[in-house]
Amino acid sequence: MTYICNHFQKLLIIMFDFSQYLGFLLFLTILTMGFWLMFFLIGFVQYWVGGALWEMYKERKAKKSQSE
Repeated sequence: MTYICNHFQKLLIIMFDFSQYLGFLLFLTILTMGFWLMFFLIGFVQYWVGGALWEMYKERKAKKSQSE
């Protein structure tokens, strides 16, 4: 039984090294930043395309009313 406990303790020490923990935190940070950047850009691009379409509609309406 003590052999299994010692083996398990050695396995835990090998599995969870501090540098691996920092690497995992860095990975989670980059992943989270990428997610929120994508979320922001999707909203920004929709706003940008919607504004461009609205301006195009207003220009066509003004051109049409001017030619009449």
